Amino acid sequence: MTLPNPLHLYVHHPDCPAGSTNFSTISEALSEADRLSPLPYGTDGALPWQNGSYPADEYCITPVIIHIGPGTYRERLTISRPHVTFLGENRSDTVIVYGLGAFEELENGEKRGTFRTATVFIDAPDFSARSVTFQNDAGFGHTVGQALALYVDGDRCCFENCAFLGSQDTLFTAPLPLKEAKPGGFKGPGEFRKRVLGRQLYKNCFIQGDVDFIFGGAVAWFEECEIYSKMPGDRKPSDSPDEENIYGYVTAASTFEGRRYGYVFHRCRLTGDCPPHTVYLGRPWREFAKTVFLHCHMGEHIHPLGWKDWNKPHDHFFYAEYDSAGPGAAPGQRADFSHQLTEEEAAEYTMENVLEGWSPEA
Repeated sequence: MTLPNPLHLYVHHPDCPAGSTNFSTISEALSEADRLSPLPYGTDGALPWQNGSYPADEYCITPVIIHIGPGTYRERLTISRPHVTFLGENRSDTVIVYGLGAFEELENGEKRGTFRTATVFIDAPDFSARSVTFQNDAGFGHTVGQALALYVDGDRCCFENCAFLGSQDTLFTAPLPLKEAKPGGFKGPGEFRKRVLGRQLYKNCFIQGDVDFIFGGAVAWFEECEIYSKMPGDRKPSDSPDEENIYGYVTAASTFEGRRYGYVFHRCRLTGDCPPHTVYLGRPWREFAKTVFLHCHMGEHIHPLGWKDWNKPHDHFFYAEYDSAGPGAAPGQRADFSHQLTEEEAAEYTMENVLEGWSPEA
């Protein structure tokens, strides 16, 4: 499919009055894109890709490139069209932030819940962002609950030189699991949707959080990213001699049954300000979780066991490493249900294999 020439829109924050601009908010730019290039809503009010049907040739959607100038944009965004690109000046100066937490009580008395907290919700395939920070500043998870900076529900989504800042559940790589553990646990935009198994790429990104701060069911490749485990504020350590003082879990994958790959971290750096041995590499949100670290440098905050089972069957999920380095690398002490890959096994984990031939340049 040959796409039309991209539409370029420019956003400049009113507090940074240098340069030319079309819009002062990103929301305005997205609305203008939909006005200039309307989307193919069905008679049911839905878009084809929201139910798992990616636009075929008859849906020749105009690509949109939104150039975002320096500034802090306190906005809550939903991107429902494919082929949208956010281009920031740099991730330190171009920040999209909002602050909603799961414990917040809504007008009807319900709690907001995890999946209605996202600062930015990507609800379409073929989204990309470069040099942008996505942040949820609601507070620490033990105080405000889960708080998503980014919710990505689409295939072929790519993030380069971006930052994702939050506390608990910073980055949600959709889809949701097929069923919630408790009734009402999935309330939000994806609750009743067909689950679309998307592929996602994160390159040279900075991802910060504490508990389960990279989680979800997508197939995702993380290339040369810094994964920062942040000390969760004023949370008090346990005073029980029988209870570990654990301050976080990097991942909580929910890979779908039958999928060969889930999360793969390649040449990433695991850093943080948590005390030694107080952060686990991951635990399975759902029983078929898959997470692999290849050639990664691990700080001393990583617990020697590396992994928790979260009371899931050991023969279902798959946790593995190859050539880990740094003070947090302890191959001889890892949990007995995890794996140290052989060179031959590790060779199967290429970006091409994991992302099934897709790359942003293809």
